[in-house]
Amino acid sequence: MSVAAPAIPHDGDAIARRNALLLAFAGALGGANASVVFATGSLIGRALGSDPEYATVPITAFVVGTALATYPAAAMARRFGRRNVFMAGNVAGAWAGILGALSLYLASFELYCFATFLAGVYQAVIVSYRFAAADSATPRFRATAIAWVLGGGLAAAFIGPQLVIFTKEITLPYLFLATYLAQAAVAIAAMFVTGRFIDTPAHHDADGPARPLRQIAMMPRFIIAVLCGTAAQGLMNMVMTSAPLAMAMCGHSVTDSTLGIQWHIVGMYGPSFFTGGLIARYGKERIVILGLILLAACAVVNLSGLTVGYFWVGLTMLGLGWNFAFIGASAIVTDCHRASERNRVQGLNDTLIFSTTAVGSYLSGHLLAVFGWASINYVVIPIALVCAVAAAGLLFAPRRPLRA
Repeated sequence: MSVAAPAIPHDGDAIARRNALLLAFAGALGGANASVVFATGSLIGRALGSDPEYATVPITAFVVGTALATYPAAAMARRFGRRNVFMAGNVAGAWAGILGALSLYLASFELYCFATFLAGVYQAVIVSYRFAAADSATPRFRATAIAWVLGGGLAAAFIGPQLVIFTKEITLPYLFLATYLAQAAVAIAAMFVTGRFIDTPAHHDADGPARPLRQIAMMPRFIIAVLCGTAAQGLMNMVMTSAPLAMAMCGHSVTDSTLGIQWHIVGMYGPSFFTGGLIARYGKERIVILGLILLAACAVVNLSGLTVGYFWVGLTMLGLGWNFAFIGASAIVTDCHRASERNRVQGLNDTLIFSTTAVGSYLSGHLLAVFGWASINYVVIPIALVCAVAAAGLLFAPRRPLRA
């Protein structure tokens, strides 16, 4: 007589709620990592690089670090547990800040790019927080758990940019050196939060054995989820990477561009407190479509003027569009895998997303230097709308249970 494996003691979704709140707090601290890089990376790249077209290379290095680390981080989480991977990510984030400060002291473009690469490795761990929260949740609470975790980024919208604003000139003539030391300190503080995360192992017999990854990757629903997630992340990254440099080219101050990034991050994470509820009410697909339409609308605003107001409104809309499209697409991915498949499928999803984003990040510097700010926004509109149409197709596609 066989005995079924004991179920994880959810107490409803008590563990999931605790993990989601912890990871929201950790994400608020860890979010300073990306905020600092995005607010300063292209400016430092232009100052240290030998060619204006290389200005966005440090941010590209950040995205490459994220892309290369996502799948290994997922594999390590499966073997060693998510908490241990989270702690390792914090260490990478601390070293990113320390080496970033050292690169500014030495005026080394190459060392700065390596520092942002390490920051990207840390970011790969941070973006996995959303799936870690979903792992311990019941299907009903998964989208909300993802949204709660990303909601922690609302605090990061203020922590990161304010770090830049208040520390950028402390160590003059080494602009931003103190900023990167502060970022390292915040990464260390986040370590104490992630150390309290509760790992919940997958029960492989709960929903069938793991299928080949290729079989899952060929599912139309998974393909469209990755496509929409890639569009959301890639287009957002391309515009956000270029915006501070474009603002500098238009004569706006570093404070103006940093505050623009701040409001952009508010748009990215602020709606997360109700995005899960919107998904529960209207469905994942409709929220993804709304997000992609907002991304296209952001480009229209950016093409309408070059004053600070246009930049700030466009960046805020960019964040809103990313929030709806990215959370919705992430929730669709959780529909495509069984518990025994979750780490591999989630790792594949993020690897595909951030690999494509790295290409877009690099091209954004070239487009801005050669063709100007408008060219970047003209790229956004058709891609966002095509992906919105693809997401609309899911509304009419039949859903198959995972055991089929």
